[in-house]
Amino acid sequence: MQFLSPYKIYRLHLFNLIMLIGFISLTLTVGAQEIKVTGESKSPFAYPWAGGMNSMQFGELDMNLDGIKDLIAFDREGDRKMCFINNGVPNTIDYSLRQEYADHIPDLYEWAIFADYNMDGKNDIFTYSPGYASMMVYKNISDEVLKFDRVIYPYLTSYQGSGYVNIYVTYADYPGITDVDNDGDLDILTFWGLGSFVEMHQNMSMEKYGIPDSLDYEQVTFCWGHFAESDESNVIYLDTCLMKSYQEEMPGRDLRHTGSTFLLLDLDTDNDKDLLLGDVDYPNIFALYNGGTVDEAFITSFDTLFPSAEENIQLFSMPAAAYIDVNNDEKKDLLVSPFDPNPFISEDKESVWLYLNSGANNQPDFTLYTKDFLQADMIDRGSGAYPVLFDWDRDGQDDLFVSNYGAYQYSYYENYFLRSVFRSRLAYYRNTGTAGNPQFELYDNNFAGLWSEDLLGIYPAFADLNGDNATDLLIGNEGGKLIFVRNDGGNLTVADNHYQGIDVGDYSTPQLFDLDKDGLKDLLIGEKGGNINYYRNEGSAAQPNFVYVTDSLGKINVTDPMISYNGYSTPWFFRDAQNNTLLVVGSEQGILFYFNNIDGNLNGHFNQADLNELLDTTDVSFDRGYRTSAALANISGSGHLEMIAGNFSGGLEYFNGSAEVLPGVIQYTATEAEVNIYPNPADDVVYISVSSGQILAIAVYSLTGQLAMQQVINRSKETDIDISHIRQGMYLLLINTDTGRYHKKIVID
Repeated sequence: MQFLSPYKIYRLHLFNLIMLIGFISLTLTVGAQEIKVTGESKSPFAYPWAGGMNSMQFGELDMNLDGIKDLIAFDREGDRKMCFINNGVPNTIDYSLRQEYADHIPDLYEWAIFADYNMDGKNDIFTYSPGYASMMVYKNISDEVLKFDRVIYPYLTSYQGSGYVNIYVTYADYPGITDVDNDGDLDILTFWGLGSFVEMHQNMSMEKYGIPDSLDYEQVTFCWGHFAESDESNVIYLDTCLMKSYQEEMPGRDLRHTGSTFLLLDLDTDNDKDLLLGDVDYPNIFALYNGGTVDEAFITSFDTLFPSAEENIQLFSMPAAAYIDVNNDEKKDLLVSPFDPNPFISEDKESVWLYLNSGANNQPDFTLYTKDFLQADMIDRGSGAYPVLFDWDRDGQDDLFVSNYGAYQYSYYENYFLRSVFRSRLAYYRNTGTAGNPQFELYDNNFAGLWSEDLLGIYPAFADLNGDNATDLLIGNEGGKLIFVRNDGGNLTVADNHYQGIDVGDYSTPQLFDLDKDGLKDLLIGEKGGNINYYRNEGSAAQPNFVYVTDSLGKINVTDPMISYNGYSTPWFFRDAQNNTLLVVGSEQGILFYFNNIDGNLNGHFNQADLNELLDTTDVSFDRGYRTSAALANISGSGHLEMIAGNFSGGLEYFNGSAEVLPGVIQYTATEAEVNIYPNPADDVVYISVSSGQILAIAVYSLTGQLAMQQVINRSKETDIDISHIRQGMYLLLINTDTGRYHKKIVID
């Protein structure tokens, strides 16, 4: 048994205290700002770890309940939510990323529209209902905390002819939800399921009950606006409603509908609703002007170069627009982003266009402000972001490498089908900070010159593969083979496009890691199939010979056949302080899987475990989007594991955990015998006592890692803390004592 000197015991207690007092930098946070990152501009990003943006939808929602509408951003690639708190500075774009509010917002699917259906001043949520070709609705019931109640499930209905049936909206449609007839309740416009005419579902709440508190719909027309959209293009036909006449104009064609986006607003001060219309496979938005009345819409003209010939929207594919006051000047601005459900044909790096409004809300005058709103202030590598941590410059600190599926280049049409071209690159973010305060700076946006290789889905692995004491690279890619990049004294050269004849099929994702602990780097490769390939190094460090062992290492396959036939596994092996081998694997479905029971079990089943346990977190979802990957290490030198996770939206999230990777601090989940807290639930004061040792400090955190309060205690076996200023909800109470660190859940009423 090893005994500690009194001095070491004192240092250990002090270290425990410091860790708890400074726990905001040690507890897992999502989208945190602790590690600064700079890009090409050399200025620190405002939201470096926000996770990237590709196909965005935006809404207004007062998330912190301060009376100011904040910005909720929803990326349909992975159904990701991003919460930007509006700091409310007049005539200023000023947002803070606050991801703790995401847990208070229900799951959103494919599309989401934030609109106040009961006119109580709080925006409710309409979102797609998976499997039902319709929508479900959440009512905003926030009081002292943000919360919602699902009031419509599985789908919203409308009286259509002889009975109530679902309002037909597919995953490829973005409906129009607004007060079309100006009677005080929300109506719905959507395309007819089989054709090119717009249905109006009128909300009968005001007509039947005199108050807008119901979602009682009736289809009142199948041809709102008396126009039609071509079934095979975005051509608009005016003054037409009869099916027969429409078919005569385009003989021999079956009526069908393939997807469109709606935004209804008054463009010309006549108090009726005009329509901004986007269409699948096309980059522009048409403005359709309503020359009719509030009760009878009639589209009389349209503009194909909206909002102007010089700055018209050209954003592949199928742009969707939102009308929101972004800069707090009381004039609603226009946010535009791709809506196409196919993630492989749309713009990705400049995919959020902001047009500022210098006119009025009922007669806007839009000027293009930026094509990368919010994106410019975060790591965004285009489509896909695969992080790898490796100390390239040998300064003792991990640097960050980020590869991708590709960055959008251009689109074209082939036999009337939209095609798009992407190209992959590897970026090197050098760690220019200190051991306790890392900072990543974009040092090389085209590391190893791989851009010129015209690849897709590149993924790097690092090791000295020829014994010259210089780090070489293996590059996985879409083709499934490995590219050997040789390091000749700092000059990186592609030396072999089919390294050692290895080919795993499609989308190879290699890692060089000494799996069997024989002192030689082995080769582990994920792939499109969702499994992990193991090639054991039976050569030497200077001349590795990777010999195939199995394509089902650990009997792992991260494919979910209910979502996709492919898994796109991205393995990251690492070791803890006890030298145990552990594994985190990303997947197409978005979940990051954690496995242990690896050492001595290379021929068996690895054990799937809870990543929350590894990172010492509570109730954190590790479904991080679409085609995820992760890298874990002690990045900041705190002695704790930290994780950087990537997704197909091109961005990264930083998880700052508290799981030990160095010995010295023990953490327990408290039992009633060890720690007693009362009352629970509590509202004003919490009383805390411990059975052994003395309390040194206490902190309260939300379940997403946001610090609510902290307090240093003057070494006592019992104490109380004032929680009256903390919002209602479930929290994690952390108690640091001179015998250990404990945590318990607490509910604050």
